Amino acid sequence: MTLTVREMTTSEFEIVIDYFLAATPEFLEMLGVDPSRLPPAEGWRERFRREDGKTIEQRAWMVLIWLLDDRPVGFSSSDKITYGEQANMHLHVINPEHRHRGIGAECVRRSADIYFERLKLKRLFCEPNAFNVAPNRALQKAGFKYLKTHMTVPGALNYRQAVTRWVMERI
Repeated sequence: MTLTVREMTTSEFEIVIDYFLAATPEFLEMLGVDPSRLPPAEGWRERFRREDGKTIEQRAWMVLIWLLDDRPVGFSSSDKITYGEQANMHLHVINPEHRHRGIGAECVRRSADIYFERLKLKRLFCEPNAFNVAPNRALQKAGFKYLKTHMTVPGALNYRQAVTRWVMERI
């Protein structure tokens, strides 16, 4: 089995749209996502095209795809990017049959390497829902350091929730 992590292309971005827009309310709740905050598909596409057209130094958002034997198994995105300093990372395994099998930790490691290299980061943060065990374990296994658990609205798609704040530093 060959695992590949790389930047997502425009044609692959439908994977992200389908992941969120086809998800059940229960799954979105586990992620900490408020369904009423999900943009329509064209809104997602426009944002991706807009960001993809910018230089890496100007981007506010970057998306990576995770492939197992050239088939999509997940993706990661980064936002709140301050080029040369820090960013926030998000991670998603798209197919239930690939969850809880350890693939996430390796994909997170490889994603972090790409974010650090491409965005010239010193720090990479991730704040998954505190009650979603899988991403918290994957982050720990990938070498992220636990900082704290706190209440916040972690992103534009989220409601106020308990999150676990993790960091990886390369200073």
